[in-house]
Amino acid sequence: MAHPHDGYVPVANLEVTAVVPQPAGFRLQGLGADGADYLLEMHLDMPIDQRTRAVLGEMLSQSEWIVYRRVQEPLRANLRRKPARSELKPK
Repeated sequence: MAHPHDGYVPVANLEVTAVVPQPAGFRLQGLGADGADYLLEMHLDMPIDQRTRAVLGEMLSQSEWIVYRRVQEPLRANLRRKPARSELKPK
C-alpha cells in the first residue's frame, strides 16, 4: 500500500456496490467516500473458467478500493485512456 511519503496521494476511496462480469474481466461499480458513483474496469489477459469467475466476482463484490496518483503528475481532463492489452488483440 502506498504511504504519503511515497509521493502518492489518494484520489478516491470507494466501496464496490456491484460487479458485472465482462468477456475479458469485470466491471466494478462503487460509491466513493465523496458520495460520487465510480466505475472501474478490470481486464484479464488470460481466460478463466466459470467457477473461478464466480469466486473472483464474489470476492470483488465485497471489496473496497483506494485509488492513488503520483503527486508530480497532475490529473488532466484531456488525457485519453490507453487501451488495455486485451483491447489490442485482434478479434
